[in-house]
Amino acid sequence: MSKERSDALFHLIKSLKKSEKRYFKLSMANREEKKFSRLFNIIENQSEFNDEEILKKDSTIKAKQLSNMKAHLYTKILNSLRDYNANTLPNIKIRDMIDHAEILFNKGLYKQCAEVIKKVKKIAIKGGNLEMQLEILKWEKQVLFHTSGKENVARTNEIIVDVQRVNNRINNINSFSNLQVKLQSLYQKIGFIRNETDYNKIQNVFAASLPVFVEEELSNSEKISLYNLYIGYYFFLQDFEQGFQYANKLVHLFNENKALINSMLESYINSLNNLLIAQNKLLKYREFQATTRELRALNNLPPAQLNENIRMKLLKYTFVHEFNRLFLMGDFERGVKLMERIKPGMEQFISQIDMHSKVILFYKTACLYFGNDSYQTAIYWLNQIINSKEVDLREDIHGFARILNLIAHYELGNMELIEYYVRSTYRFLLKKEDLHLYQKYILNFLVRLKTNITKEELVKRFRALRENLIPLAKDPYERRAFIYFDIISWLESKIERRPVRSIIKEKALLRLNEI
Repeated sequence: MSKERSDALFHLIKSLKKSEKRYFKLSMANREEKKFSRLFNIIENQSEFNDEEILKKDSTIKAKQLSNMKAHLYTKILNSLRDYNANTLPNIKIRDMIDHAEILFNKGLYKQCAEVIKKVKKIAIKGGNLEMQLEILKWEKQVLFHTSGKENVARTNEIIVDVQRVNNRINNINSFSNLQVKLQSLYQKIGFIRNETDYNKIQNVFAASLPVFVEEELSNSEKISLYNLYIGYYFFLQDFEQGFQYANKLVHLFNENKALINSMLESYINSLNNLLIAQNKLLKYREFQATTRELRALNNLPPAQLNENIRMKLLKYTFVHEFNRLFLMGDFERGVKLMERIKPGMEQFISQIDMHSKVILFYKTACLYFGNDSYQTAIYWLNQIINSKEVDLREDIHGFARILNLIAHYELGNMELIEYYVRSTYRFLLKKEDLHLYQKYILNFLVRLKTNITKEELVKRFRALRENLIPLAKDPYERRAFIYFDIISWLESKIERRPVRSIIKEKALLRLNEI
């Protein structure tokens, strides 16, 4: 067994919950299986995988047997997990019943096979699993060839219609999801659209790939895929109002069909996340709070449903949106205290999330510390982005990280670094074709700063920069900049000589009072 596969076995064992370990050990209780149980126990107690330690601790295991034993143990653990989760994961139950139907069919027990198919079909339809429904229809046709009855002709026609219907639904879902993945890959590269060229490109991709459909005739599975597509599309275009409408429809669809939440729990969590993003962007604070409670309530689901993937998603989204809430309120001080409290577990959390999520997390964390006047710490988190080799992932955040880095150095009085960083940032933005009026105004402002400027002249320049930037907030291709950093509040803090957090908090309270 290769080192890579040995590591896979080690990490699989380490990922098991206590109840899953207990279940596996009970399944290995008979005499023939006890050697696998002993191997399992040795690996379970290792801090890092070590073949030699295994051979020393169990003399009955021979070196030439070990590779095969590890491979078999890996398979046995997966089989045990499959059995353990059979009653809580509907798709496992459906696949089991289809397997039972095939066994009965091969034994020539066609009536028994037909009974199993009838039962499993109801479960698959209830859970909205179209691929499984197609597999079940295949077996319905097979059984029909081996049974006779006056209703066979009518039933054959029904099955043909059902197959066509399910195929059409699957084709729709594939069309929606393929287009969503295509748009997502573009978004992960450039971020929000930068110019008319980006806009036309997205429109052309969307128009060319979207199939013809009547929304009212779509199944729940098709609607879930369609709504997710529209959410991503409108977010990409910065049309958060339209994105909010579809995110709301999607969450409502799940809440109206509770069985879908059990069978598609990850999709439901993603739908709540998208709704929270839209509510945050549109400053819908009360609704944001209600949706946050809905997300957190999922932590109370039965342990069997909270697998590691689900736990990780809940942790990530709860973490991100709690900080988004603090941003909305301008409560950077509390955010920093919270961050300092959870910092010991941050390294493991960061190692488990994807690179796209890391870039967003680093930038949000930098903004959090910047808002709390902790500029040196902000620079540390910005450098996690700036020094990353993944410069083709979220080019927009890479660009704005450099802008914020410049402003943080200005706040620290590192004037000797400003000119160098301005030139470096210009080069980066030109290379990524992301040098717009917003960036030009700020870079020109910073490079012209001198330490001997009078306070009155400095305030005058801050006011001039603010007046130049405010109109850009209404420009469809410049306004995205204000999503990344509240530059206007920072400028007002310099003009009024107050901490930026007090400006943002004041604005947040005014918004809440208006609501």
